[in-house]
Amino acid sequence: MNAPTSSASTPVSVAAGAGWASAAWVKTLKRLFARKIVLASAIVLLLIVATAVCYPLLTDADPNDMNISMRLHAPSWAHWAGNDELGRDVMVRIIFGARYSLMIGFFTALGAVVLGTLIGMLAGYFRRLDAPLMRLVDAMMAFPDILLGIALVSILGASLWNVILALTIVYTPRVARVVRASTLVLRELLFVDAAKALGVSTPMILWRHILPNLLSPVLVQVTFIFAYAILAEAGLSFLGVGVPPEIPTWGTMIAGSLEYADKAFWTILTPGIAIVLTALSLQLLGDGVRDLLDPKLKKKS
Repeated sequence: MNAPTSSASTPVSVAAGAGWASAAWVKTLKRLFARKIVLASAIVLLLIVATAVCYPLLTDADPNDMNISMRLHAPSWAHWAGNDELGRDVMVRIIFGARYSLMIGFFTALGAVVLGTLIGMLAGYFRRLDAPLMRLVDAMMAFPDILLGIALVSILGASLWNVILALTIVYTPRVARVVRASTLVLRELLFVDAAKALGVSTPMILWRHILPNLLSPVLVQVTFIFAYAILAEAGLSFLGVGVPPEIPTWGTMIAGSLEYADKAFWTILTPGIAIVLTALSLQLLGDGVRDLLDPKLKKKS
């Protein structure tokens, strides 16, 4: 009589667990988007990403299609953001360029988080590695971000992936310092001592006990570095040491139209608005995630 009861209760418990998990996610999202400014930033960011991904569905126009007769034409119903110095449709280039700008931000954030987390965990957990790794991090942070980026791109060469690599190196120290600070606290907690007493290997302690507890500060850093990378790429392209001009990122669009700013301000204004909206949305969303994950703020709420 007991066997059927036991087997019948298993799906119920699984369903209850799945329902609890979904309810927890809904509660978390409600808390995250309780502030209207965070919800608005998430919607704007979602629209920008969706526009970049769905570019082939929105238009079949070539972003590099030149029409000299339309050179520096003002915005109109046919060309919402006007035309640039070569007669190319600025709005089409902004939509297409979102792919490259977002890709630079995403891979820079991903690379900086992976490298920074590794360096920070090693420095925070192993006392002998702390001093040499942190002195290297301090030396890198002594340089302004833009100057270090210019130097690295000059050494590596101007290309899309070299810019991503350079910006990854620039922002890795930020993550490393945050992760190190958290690891210094975590390694002294009782559950780490218990794992050592049970004979758990050091790599397994780092992987199963330290790393999961670092996800909160690392997740916040992802949103900030994403925004910083988009702004930094625009700055490097503006200075002529970033992505090659033939790649239509928002930064190269501004750099290429700088000479015509007094005659056709819209060629700079519209990609500038795209950069500001994306960076601001990421920053506000990062603030919302930080407030959600901060234990001190949880106690106040």
